[in-house]
Amino acid sequence: MAAGIEDVARAAGVSTATVSRALRDLPNVTPSTRDRVRTAAAELGYVASPSAASLASGRTRAIGLISPYVNRWYFSNVIEGAERTLRSQGFDVLLYTFDGRRRDGRPRLDAGVLRRRVDGVLVVGLPLGEDEIGGLLALGHPLVCIGWGGYGQVTVRLDDRATARAATQHLVSLGHRRIAHITGAPDDDAPSSPPVERAAGWRQALADAGIVADPALEAYGHFDVEGGRESMRDLLARVPDVTAVFASSDEMAMGAILALREAGRRVPDDVSVIGVDGHDLGELVGLTTMAQPAAMQGAMAARLVLDMIDGRSPERTTVVGTVLVDRGSTGPAPARPA
Repeated sequence: MAAGIEDVARAAGVSTATVSRALRDLPNVTPSTRDRVRTAAAELGYVASPSAASLASGRTRAIGLISPYVNRWYFSNVIEGAERTLRSQGFDVLLYTFDGRRRDGRPRLDAGVLRRRVDGVLVVGLPLGEDEIGGLLALGHPLVCIGWGGYGQVTVRLDDRATARAATQHLVSLGHRRIAHITGAPDDDAPSSPPVERAAGWRQALADAGIVADPALEAYGHFDVEGGRESMRDLLARVPDVTAVFASSDEMAMGAILALREAGRRVPDDVSVIGVDGHDLGELVGLTTMAQPAAMQGAMAARLVLDMIDGRSPERTTVVGTVLVDRGSTGPAPARPA
C-alpha cells in the first residue's frame, strides 16, 4: 500500500501539517526539518496529491482566462503565450469564451462561474463594464487585463494611439491625403479600448499633417477578414478617390485587399494598405503592418498574475511596442486617384 502523509510525518518526527508545508516550500519550516521531511518522503515513495495540496492551501492551481475569441490571430497567440507560461509553473487554464461573432453585442460577463475555481483571472482584449470588473474583483483574486485595462487594473497592452499614429504617418509620408480607417464596431466605445485609441491616433496623425479627418473615410470592419472586405467595398462606393487605408487589424487589412482586387484596384499602385498585428499570413499577401508580440504579452500577463498570487505588487501598466514591417502593400500616392 502506498505511503500516506501520516507515514511521512511519523518517519520525520513532525506533524502532518509540517509535512505539507515542507513539501510545498511554504515558510515557517526550518531547513533541517524541510530536509528531514523530504528525505522521509523520498524513502517512502510518497507523492503529494495535487487535489489534497489544493484543499490544504485553499488554492486551485488554475487561472481563469476570459476571451471573446480563440480562433483569431491576436487572441490565439496571447492565449498560447499565457497558457505555456502558466503550465510551466504547474497551473492549469480555465478558458471562458463568448460568442464573439455576434454583431448585436455580447452577453454580460457572469463572474460567478469562476467562483472557487481559480486563483487569478486574465482578461484578453475584452473591454468590460465597470460593474463587470467589480464582479471579477469581488472574487478576491488577482486580475490582469491584456490589450485593454480600464478602471485602473493591472494591464499589459500596446500604446494603441502611438501605433495608429505611426501607421498613418507612414502613409502621409508617402504622399497620401485621402486615408481611410477601418475600425471595429459601432459599439466599440469603451474608454481606452484599442478601437477608440487607434481611431484617435489616426485622426491625430491626419491633424498633424493638416488633413481633415473626413467621417466618410471611417468604416466598421468588426476585426475580421469578411468585415474588412465589406467595409472596403463601402468605402469605395462612398469615397472612390481613397488612396490609402489604415486598418486596425491585419485580418481587416487582408479583407480590404481582397475587396480592392475585386474592384480592379492595384495594391499599392492605386491604394496602399497597412494593418496592425504581424499576422502569420501577412507575409503571404505582402501586407505592411505594425507588428506586435502577442504571445509575449500573454506570457508577461501570466507572470504578473502569478506574482500577484505570491503577494507581489507589479506595475499597473506594462506597455509593449510595435514595429513597422514594410512588406510592399504601401507605396507612393498615385498622381491621379483611380
